[in-house]
Formats: sequence, C-alpha cells, structure tokens
Amino acid sequence: MQPPFTLKFRDMSADDLRDYRRWFFESMPPRLVELQGAVNSDPNFRTWKPDHSRASIEALGQWLSHQVETRARTAEEIDRIKGSAAFDFSVPAEELTNRTFSLAMDAGMYFGEALRSQYPHLKWDQPLKNKKFADFGQVVLVGFGRASLNPVRILVTYCYGIASGKQIPKRLDEVYGYWSSLAHAVEGAAKAT
Repeated sequence: MQPPFTLKFRDMSADDLRDYRRWFFESMPPRLVELQGAVNSDPNFRTWKPDHSRASIEALGQWLSHQVETRARTAEEIDRIKGSAAFDFSVPAEELTNRTFSLAMDAGMYFGEALRSQYPHLKWDQPLKNKKFADFGQVVLVGFGRASLNPVRILVTYCYGIASGKQIPKRLDEVYGYWSSLAHAVEGAAKAT
C-alpha cells in the first residue's frame, strides 16, 4: 500500500492532514480484506480469521514475523538520516522493504480495530495541536487514560525488532496485552464512577 501522501506529518498542510485521515478510514476496510487474504495464503495460517480476538493477534504476530524483509539502505539515505539528526549515531545499513511497511500498516489497522472491538470506549483520533508530539497528524487510539496508541507505529517497530533479531513473534501478543490492560483499567474506572 502506498498512501497518496508524503507521510512527513509535520510538513503536511491542514488540508493534507484531513485528507490523510479520510484516506486512512476509507482504506481500512479493503486493507483488512487484503490482510486476511495475505495471511490465509500461507498454508500455516489458512484458517486465520480477523475476528478481533487476542488469539488472532497472536497468530498475526507469528505470521508477520515470517514476512518481514529488509533491503540495503543507499548511501544517500544514510547521509540524509545522519544529516537530520541532532547527534552523531550509527545508522543501520538495512531498511524495511515497502512490502513490509505496507503489511505493518495493515496489521496496525487491524491491531487498533481489535482493541476497539473489545473496548468500545476507545476512539480513533488525529492529534493536531502540537507539532512536537511524536504522533502529530497520525491516526491514533485514545481512551487509555493519558496515553494514546499509534498502532501503525507499534507494528512498524515490531517489524524492525523482528528484522534485527531483537523481538520474538510472541511480542505482539504481549504488546496487545499491555494496551488491553490499560483500556480495561480505564473502562473499569468509568464504570465505578
């Protein structure tokens, strides 16, 4: 999936940010159908169903861990990353492929929808007040108390972790459990008042 935007959220106009939000929600249903087709095309996951269950998240993490691919970064990419950093650091020589980013976005959409189906008080939002906010302009879930969740960022980070060998496939289920517990606590507090 290639969004029709730069995805440099801080540089996008207000109109582009609104268009991105609309595009995100319009793209979600067909992207989730595509995700199911991709998962089901693997003989080991032929019966996977996007039923919003925790078991579906665990299986999705297992499947996605075998789909993560990287490519070599170009010298220009490395120079651009170093040039935009405030301090000197070693830039990894590998980058996720476009296919991996696309799968991460699809899986992130599903991750968010799975949480929303379990906790109806969760809502999609697009923070636009502070350009210094890490998730400025992106579509996030709110309803976890003071925290917000960017499920696409979570899935991209998961893929980077798999690619580097620092994550295990079960980690996605653990992350889901963490955010689920936050949502449950907020839901419980609201019912108690």
